[in-house]
Amino acid sequence: MSSLLLAVALLWPLFVAGSTVWCAYQVPVHQREYVSMLWVSAAWPALLLAYVGEFQWTINAWMLGGYWELNALSRPWLAFTALLWSIAAFHARGYFASEQRQAQAGDANAQRRLQRLTLLWPLTLLGNILLIIAQDIASFYLGFALMTFAAYALVVHTGSPAAKLGANAYLVLAVIGEGLILGGFLWAAGTSDTLTLKGVRDTLATADHGAWMALLLWLGLGVKAGVVGLHVWLPLAHPVAPAPASAVLSGAMIKAGLLGWLTVLPLGMESLSPAITQFGNIVLVAGFAAAFGAALYGVWQSHPKAILAYSSISQMGMLTALVGVGLVVPEVWPTLLPGVILFAGHHALAKGALFMGTSISEHMPKWPPRLLFFLITLPGISLSGALAAGMFSKWGVKHALYEFEQERIILLLTWAAIGTAALITACVWRQWQQRHQGGSHTFQWGAWLVALFAALMTPLWLPLPEGSITAPPLKEWLGIVWPFPAGVVSVTLGILVLRRATLSAPPAGDLWWVYRPFATLGLGAARSVALLCERGRTASVALALKSERAVMGGLFRGLRAEAWMRQHGGGLMMALAVILALLLMWEGRQ
Repeated sequence: MSSLLLAVALLWPLFVAGSTVWCAYQVPVHQREYVSMLWVSAAWPALLLAYVGEFQWTINAWMLGGYWELNALSRPWLAFTALLWSIAAFHARGYFASEQRQAQAGDANAQRRLQRLTLLWPLTLLGNILLIIAQDIASFYLGFALMTFAAYALVVHTGSPAAKLGANAYLVLAVIGEGLILGGFLWAAGTSDTLTLKGVRDTLATADHGAWMALLLWLGLGVKAGVVGLHVWLPLAHPVAPAPASAVLSGAMIKAGLLGWLTVLPLGMESLSPAITQFGNIVLVAGFAAAFGAALYGVWQSHPKAILAYSSISQMGMLTALVGVGLVVPEVWPTLLPGVILFAGHHALAKGALFMGTSISEHMPKWPPRLLFFLITLPGISLSGALAAGMFSKWGVKHALYEFEQERIILLLTWAAIGTAALITACVWRQWQQRHQGGSHTFQWGAWLVALFAALMTPLWLPLPEGSITAPPLKEWLGIVWPFPAGVVSVTLGILVLRRATLSAPPAGDLWWVYRPFATLGLGAARSVALLCERGRTASVALALKSERAVMGGLFRGLRAEAWMRQHGGGLMMALAVILALLLMWEGRQ
């Protein structure tokens, strides 16, 4: 039964993608339903698979041999990923309703955009599902690459200059990341002659150059996870992507990098080399740098989705720091891991609800505005740890750190939560400023409400091992809750102080605009070198042709001499014979 459901979970998105192609050629334009209920159902079998139980599949006929598994890590990951994809698809049915009407009325651009999106959406989902269940290198890399490159359509959908810039930034960083991942996997696989992710993990822990292999994989996977320095695509891509696409990009796909870290890095393994421990310190510092830097930069943004992008970078920075803790203090990891999984699942649904909420504020239904914005704010309050699932999530992490006396890490996480609260406050304030009436589709606000409820109730539906979730004791509530009002107050005071100032928002993408001139110089230098090489090639070809003509001329003259020799050879031989005879006669007389 589980094998059949696995096959359906992987083949159903392919069938959905195929149905969009069939509709494009077989269904009249005015009857074509791009975002149909069939399309919405692409993630349903995967969601059902997550709740069947833990299983293992070995498929010898698959590439180099497939080894897939649902375990204590991949089951909850598949659950929150498939649920978010399903909710986002429902949201998309309402979000694209007006664009679908334009396409059915004969708008060729709308037809092209929707055809591209509805074809590559299920393929992106398929890659996301495959990398979660994969336990062999080839399957994981195939799923990761398929998800990465198919998602280009989710960013570039509108085709505006800003969308093309965001999509190009995403694609450039994606190519860099894929190269780093491939290099890390090949190095580890070649060192230990392994084809499984577990083998890679053991190799990183024991190999002489394991820290360098780990660095390659951490950076490559970190492009998705928003590692500081490689995060620049997020604030460029999210403001231009459709809201349902932003929901899965920031909620589900960004977690693929984190899942890769949890699977291949030697987290919780004892007797690690000093180099791996030092690498763990680097991860720890980079995580908190992203957590605080993104908060400080993001609150100044004017676009709500850009602020949410920086919020994702900040939250992923906290998770990155926790990964660093698993390398530096490995004994804490078994207790910390369930809290990290709950943190990731709660962030996925909360961030999905927040991104869907931006489309609700842009097309407000006929509800009381204060009630509507109260609901829009709830996932953000929970994300900061002050409400519902957020309290369980934060306590799950802090409880493990308390047990192993990591008070400094707890303090830094608490201050980072203030940054989360500040970003959410700034985002809702910008949404209030830029709100628009006009009503939203039933599927649009209905899916948003489901995402909101799922975010607040994450511990109730996420299939974590029994006993891994504990409620925070009453005496700890204040320590978990206080960062939210502190963040709200800090942003409110900032608004009051600077309300008359004419400060312009810093550009989204931050370091992208630093990298760009250097990249331009690098491309210019590469073109100059290419031009010199071209000139050198031209000169060498000319010299070779000249030498060839000289050699061929000599050969041609030799051939002419040969022909003359053949023509006069008989006479010359007779003359030579006569000369030899005369010489012999003269010699005889002597």
